Amino acid sequence: MRSGARYGGRKAMAGMGSVAERLIEVAPRIPVRDLATLREQFPGLGPEDIADRLIATAVKGTMTVGAGVGAAAMLPTPPAMPAELTAETLGVAAVEYKLIAELHEVYGLRVPGSARERATAYLWSWTEQRGIDVLKLSTVNVALGSTMKKEMRQRLLRRTLRNLPTLTPFMVGAAVGAVMNRRDTRKLAKRVRHDLRAAQLPWPELPEAPTPPGAAVTGTLWQPPAVES
Repeated sequence: MRSGARYGGRKAMAGMGSVAERLIEVAPRIPVRDLATLREQFPGLGPEDIADRLIATAVKGTMTVGAGVGAAAMLPTPPAMPAELTAETLGVAAVEYKLIAELHEVYGLRVPGSARERATAYLWSWTEQRGIDVLKLSTVNVALGSTMKKEMRQRLLRRTLRNLPTLTPFMVGAAVGAVMNRRDTRKLAKRVRHDLRAAQLPWPELPEAPTPPGAAVTGTLWQPPAVES
C-alpha cells in the first residue's frame, strides 16, 4: 500500500500541468448563479446569510469528493490512484471556483466582461486565495499568462500532496479526505470573504444584469469531467 501511494503521488505530480489546463478549459462552462438568481433562491436573506449558505454547500461538496477518494483508497490497484488523486483535485478546485464566483455576486463585485474573462479572474482569485476588488481590476492580469498557469499548477500540486496521506497506511479512509477538504475550503472561503467584505457594494447600488442563458443552476453540484490516468 505504501509503495502504491508513492507511485500514485509521483504520477499525480507529473500530471498537474494537464489538470491545470483542464481546469482552465472547463471553468467558463461551470454554471454560476448571478445575484438575481441567488436572491430568488434564498428569499429574504441578506448578503451574509446567503454567503453562509454558499460556503456550507461548498464545504459539503468538497468533503464529499474527499470522502469518495478516501474510501476508494481502501481497495485500489496502485495504477488507479493517480486518476483518483487528479480527479479529486480537479473536483475540489471546481467546487471552490464556483463558490468564489458566487461570493463575488453576493457581495456586489461581479467581474465585468465575457464568461471567459470572468473565469480567468476567478481562477486568479482561487489561485491567489484572494477576493477581487472590481474597482481595482488592474491588479489582475486578464490575460491568462504563463505566470498564472505556473502558480495554478503549484496550488494544484500542493492540494494533491496534502491529499496523499489518505492513501497511506493507518490514515486510509473517507473521514481523512473529508476533514482535509473541509479545512482547506473553509480557509479559502474565509480569506476571500474578508477581501470581498472590504470592497462590498450594497445591492441597491448595483445595476440590473440579465442572466445569460444556462447560467443559473439548481441545487445539484456540478460534476467535473473524468480525468484519465
